Amino acid sequence: MSPTRGRQRTKAWGVVAAVMGATLVGAMVPGRAHDADAADSIASNRPREAALTLLVGRAVDEGGREGTRRCAVHTFRSGLCSGWREQRVVATSRGTGSVLRGPALAGAPSAAGTEALPTDADAPLEIAVAQPGRLTDVSVRDGHGRHLAGELAPGGGQWRNTEPLRAGERYIVQVSAQDTADATVAVTMSFRTAPADPDGAGGGWLRAELGPRPGTYGAGAIVTASLSRPVPADDPLARARVEQALEVTSQPQVEGAWHWVDESTLHFRPRTYWPAHTVVRVRSGIGRAGDHGYDGPSGLLEFTVGDRIEAVTDSAAHKMTVRRNGHVIRTIPVTTGKAGFRTRAGIKVVLAKEPEVRMRGDSVGIQRGSTEFYDLPVRYATRVTWSGEYIHAAPWSAEAQGRANVSHGCTGMSTEDAAWFFETVREGDIVEVVNSGGAPMAPFDNGFGDWNVDWRTWLAGSSLATSRTGAAGTSAAPSRLYPTV
Repeated sequence: MSPTRGRQRTKAWGVVAAVMGATLVGAMVPGRAHDADAADSIASNRPREAALTLLVGRAVDEGGREGTRRCAVHTFRSGLCSGWREQRVVATSRGTGSVLRGPALAGAPSAAGTEALPTDADAPLEIAVAQPGRLTDVSVRDGHGRHLAGELAPGGGQWRNTEPLRAGERYIVQVSAQDTADATVAVTMSFRTAPADPDGAGGGWLRAELGPRPGTYGAGAIVTASLSRPVPADDPLARARVEQALEVTSQPQVEGAWHWVDESTLHFRPRTYWPAHTVVRVRSGIGRAGDHGYDGPSGLLEFTVGDRIEAVTDSAAHKMTVRRNGHVIRTIPVTTGKAGFRTRAGIKVVLAKEPEVRMRGDSVGIQRGSTEFYDLPVRYATRVTWSGEYIHAAPWSAEAQGRANVSHGCTGMSTEDAAWFFETVREGDIVEVVNSGGAPMAPFDNGFGDWNVDWRTWLAGSSLATSRTGAAGTSAAPSRLYPTV
């Protein structure tokens, strides 16, 4: 729904209103005494406990959603607007709600339960307060504790969601407001959105396979999301929804963002390397993504970051310097790529560790029978590119290590040093090569070269097109909003 339409709808209401594609249920006070007192006091205008009335409208998913969403707010009456239901709730200073029954609620269910009707996850969520009175706080969370981002008007007149609801989720809505005497009232409501249609538009479910696997990784670890089918670049709304649903949080908090590698792959990284001993959690709850289907139940991935290990090889100086949490722990004589086989320059991360690898020249395009061909068993091989660049033991080049570059692109060192390096590093640790004269490490197609992309360019690869602050993956716009008067 456009902001303009949202404002038009809000003006048509004369009470605090919540408009959404969902069934909403107000929290009840135990017993009937308070319910009766609240209703009687409103009806008779007797002095009463502070209270504001909420009119709750919900869009039922009956298949004709386009017509339902276009129904004007002022026609929210049973029988006048197909697909819509309404319910009145009292927000009180006790922080609870009481259902006010009336002709418009004939046949309405008890507030203690949820009406068994499918609801429209695509419909907007709006909360507005009539004069006199104003909203002072709005918080909307799903069943996994994730806040639904929203926007509250400066004067507290209305709130609207700025990201879509997810299909098949339960939401908790907490609203606080003030009446004419500045007394605070509050209410808690809940609703469920209809489950996604696995046979819907786009050919079924859109799912995300998250990486890396649970475990402990280095400070250069990249979070990956592989989608079950492509989301094209010419559908920016769908891409934005996917990013919003792929939530990354960390302790401690970092600034980070998703980047679209291609139509079915996203990578997430912080602005700078992960701090040592960070705990990272990734949730996937992709709701509707434009015309490209839905995700199923939310998935969760958790991994930790170990000590920050950085290995920087200066090819011109023929040495590698290894640091742990900023402190040098070893300096290793090395040999790197010679002319015609220069080692790739730039930042890489450890992809895997292989105790023994058979290395053959024809695997990298060197023809058998040529003077450059080789076929060797290699020990303590730490992989940094998928095409076959390793850091490994090279006893045959001992005389060149620390003096000259004689390899075919790998970084060679003594067997003792290679064994130590192999045991010290883990997947995700940082490996950088400088002064090699080689081609720059590719960002995405030969391992994780993501750290070679500057931050401005990285953000340009996000459909949300905004920097993150606070918790990783969270938009700079807060999910809880307190208006200024």
